[in-house]
Amino acid sequence: MKKGFFLLTVLLLISQFLKAQFDDKFYFPNKTWKPLDSSLRVEEVNLPVDSVILNGLFITPAGSPKATILFFHGAGGNVTSYQYMIKPLVLAGFQVFMIDFRGYGKSTGKPSHINIAADGQRVLDYLLERKEVKGTKLLLFGASVGTQVAVKLARDNGAKVTALILDGTVSSFTDLAAAYAPAEQKDMIRQFLTVPYAAKTDITFIKAPVLFVHSKEDREVPYEQVETVYNAAPAAKTLYVYSGAHLAAMKTNADEYMRHIQQLLDAAH
Repeated sequence: MKKGFFLLTVLLLISQFLKAQFDDKFYFPNKTWKPLDSSLRVEEVNLPVDSVILNGLFITPAGSPKATILFFHGAGGNVTSYQYMIKPLVLAGFQVFMIDFRGYGKSTGKPSHINIAADGQRVLDYLLERKEVKGTKLLLFGASVGTQVAVKLARDNGAKVTALILDGTVSSFTDLAAAYAPAEQKDMIRQFLTVPYAAKTDITFIKAPVLFVHSKEDREVPYEQVETVYNAAPAAKTLYVYSGAHLAAMKTNADEYMRHIQQLLDAAH
């Protein structure tokens, strides 16, 4: 990720008088498909969208699901890279739909801020029509860069969303780029790097309860970014602070993580 943001900074210096998003510097698609956990009940789903195919995994628990979770992964890897975050959810009784952004895993196309958000809405619409999902509570789960899409969808879909889980929260794509830049370039990035949506703004419109998960030791997304979004959230909210690396909470203490998610579900209407 750091290499990408270094290149982003160089491009911004060259293009400092032009407005741009530099979407490709935020996404690092990986096509390597890791083996799926054989203990999980997985259905592979291919959704045609325009000229591309979005690939996802629908994972179900042994019994009746207590709720449905739509999961958006981070900037690297693909859905198979995040199985460690999903397995405890399924074991706890949740059914989970994981979707790969364009260009990731078996999904075709090229990711951008705009098409990822639009695809997220299409996936949500598809998921709500599945018979296994109708009548269940719906939680949106964003990891790292995926938090941007999750918060936007929660804003755009109002009462359809029961609760929101944000792990490694990015306050905005602009803030993330500025965090990697030298001090003398931060103001320029904030001025010229335009983005179509930002969690720190969208969160102010969300009425559903939110669970924030972050580490003060996170070297990928600075802790102050989750503080920015958390402080702006008007609804019921919890901040679970753990010790460890970026997106490592489910590895280091899955039981504590699941306790917070269960409390979130219990608090949701």
